[in-house]
Amino acid sequence: MNATSRMGIRPETARAILEASDNARAALLDRLSGGRWIGRLSSSALSTAVATVALSWMKQDPDLIRGGLEWLARHQEPDGGWGDTPGSPSNPSTTLLCWAAFYGCASLAAGHGAAIERAERWLTCRIGTLDPLDLASRILDLYGKDRTFSVPILTLCALCGCLGPGGQAWRRIPQLPFELAALPHQLFQWLRLPVVSYAIPALIAVGLARHENLRGSAFHPLRALREWIKPAVLRVLRDSQPDSGGFLEAAPLTGFVVMALAASGLREHPVAQRGTRFLAGSVRADGSWPIDVNLSTWLTTLSVGALAAGSDDSEWAHVRDREGIVAWLLGQQHRREHPFTHAAPGGWAWTDLPGGVPDADDTAGVLLALNRLDPHAAAAHAAVISGVSWLLGVQNRDGGIPTFCRGWLNLPFDRSCADITAHALAAWSAWEGRMPARLRRRVQGAMQRALGYLARAQRPDGAWIPLWFGSQHTPDHSNPLYGTARVILALDRLPPSIRRRAEEPFARALTWLVQTQQPEGGWGAAPGAPATIEETALALDALAAADVPDPDALERGSAWLLRETRNGTDFRSSTIGLYFAKLWYFEELYPMIFSCSAFGRLAGAIR
Repeated sequence: MNATSRMGIRPETARAILEASDNARAALLDRLSGGRWIGRLSSSALSTAVATVALSWMKQDPDLIRGGLEWLARHQEPDGGWGDTPGSPSNPSTTLLCWAAFYGCASLAAGHGAAIERAERWLTCRIGTLDPLDLASRILDLYGKDRTFSVPILTLCALCGCLGPGGQAWRRIPQLPFELAALPHQLFQWLRLPVVSYAIPALIAVGLARHENLRGSAFHPLRALREWIKPAVLRVLRDSQPDSGGFLEAAPLTGFVVMALAASGLREHPVAQRGTRFLAGSVRADGSWPIDVNLSTWLTTLSVGALAAGSDDSEWAHVRDREGIVAWLLGQQHRREHPFTHAAPGGWAWTDLPGGVPDADDTAGVLLALNRLDPHAAAAHAAVISGVSWLLGVQNRDGGIPTFCRGWLNLPFDRSCADITAHALAAWSAWEGRMPARLRRRVQGAMQRALGYLARAQRPDGAWIPLWFGSQHTPDHSNPLYGTARVILALDRLPPSIRRRAEEPFARALTWLVQTQQPEGGWGAAPGAPATIEETALALDALAAADVPDPDALERGSAWLLRETRNGTDFRSSTIGLYFAKLWYFEELYPMIFSCSAFGRLAGAIR
C-alpha cells in the first residue's frame, strides 16, 4: 500500500475507505432511475405558507389549505418562529409569512391560536412591534434596493389583512413598474429594474395587484398608462409561463403570482388557473411544499462526477444505464430562446421540468458529465458545441461566469462567481481538443480571462466564495469551504500547461483548506462552523485530487467521514444550499454524492 503511506492514511483506515467507497457507490447507483437522479429537497415553511395563501385566494380544496397550516404548526421552531427548513434558525421573512398565512386562512386555522401567539411574540421580540407600518419598513430594509422578494412578502401580508385595512395597506407597498415588462427585453439592463431577471412574472402580477387595489384612489400620472398597457403585460406573463404552470418549478414564485392575480380580479385567468394546478399537484403527502420540485439535472451531473472519481475508464464504462444517462442529458438541452431570461439556445437548467432556466453551472456540469460518460459519442458532438458556445456567450467582461445572463447590472445572479467560473473552465478544457479551430481559439481566450478572474476573486486568505451555497453558521452566511473545494476540483482537471498559470492561487487555496480542518478531523463551512458530511467530503475530495502531501489531514478527515457516514451507509443532510432570494434548503442526495466522490477518489489512490 505505497499510496496509503504517501497519503498519510493508515492501512486499517485504507481498508475502511475501500469498503465505504463500494457502499456509497452502490447506494448512489441504487438511486439511478430512468437515466437520472431525482433526489428530494427539504420541505419549506416559506413555500408552504405562500402556497397555502395562494390556494385560499383561489378558493381551492379546504383540506389542502388546512393541511398546509397543520404542517406549519407542527414545524414551528421552539422559539416561536420559522426558518427556511425544519431546524433552520427562525428568520423574520419566513416567520412573518407563516404568521400571516394563519390570519389569511382564519376560517381554516381553528385550533392554531397557540402557534399564532408564539409567532407574534417572536416577531415582537425581533422587530419591536406588530404595527403594520413598522412591519413594512422592516421587510423593505431587510432586502434593500432589490424588491424581488420584499414586495411579494408585503403583498401576501396585505392580502392576509396584516398591513392594515384596504388602501392603507397597499400604500405601504412600493409599486413595481409592471408596465416595463411590455418593453423589449434588450432594454431591461438599461432600466435598472428593482427585481432580478427571473422574477419578471412577480413584477407583473404583484405590480398589477397594487394597481388594481388602489383603483379610485388619488390621481397618479401613470395610472392611465398602466391601465392601457395591462393586456400587453398579461400576454407577456402568459407567454413566460411553462407548460407545467410552475414558474421556475417553484412554489414561492408561482404562489405569489397566483395570489396577486386573484387579488386583481383575475382568478379565472389562464395563468392563475395553471399556476393553481401546479401548486395543488406539487403538495407533499404531509401537507408541505419544497422550494422547487427537483434538481434532477444538477444531481445527475454531480452523481456522474462522483461515480467517476477515482475510477479508470474500463470501470466507468460498465456503469449501469450509461447510454440512458447520456440520452437523458442530451434530451434536457434547451434548444430555443428562453422566455424568461431570453437566454440563447444551447444551455441546460437544473431540472428536467419545463420551468427550469438555462444556467452556467448546470451547462458546465452536463458538458463534463458527457465527457466522462462518452467523450467520443457522435450523438453528443453537436450538443457539446452548442453548450460550449452558450457558456462563451455568458462570460462577463471581467472574465468570470455568472449564473443566467451576461451582465444584468450587477444584480446577484448576473455577477461573476468563482465556483461557476471554475466549473466552466473545466468544461471548456475537457472539450477544447475536439472543437473546430475557430471555436477552439475562442475557448482558449475565454479560459485565459477566466483564470485571470479567479486570481482576482480569491480572498487574501486563499479561499473563494460561492454564490449558490452558504452556511447558517457563519456571520455573513458565506461558505468558503464549498467555494474553495469546488474551484480546486475544477482547476485540478486542467492540463498542466494551463493549470501552471493558476499555480500560486491553487497552492494558497490548498493551504487554506488544510489549515481550516477542525481538531476532530471534519470541516465546516469556515473556521468555527460545525463540521458536516457535505463539507468534509468536499474538502477530502479536493485534497485527494490535488495529492496534498499532508501526513495527517487525509487520515483524520477520512476517519471523521467514515464515522459520520457509518462506512458509507448513512448520509445525514445539512442545510447548505441557497435558492433564489437566499432561501435555504437541504437535499438528501448531497451528502451521498459528495461522500461517494471523496471515498472514490481516496480509494482510487489506495488501489
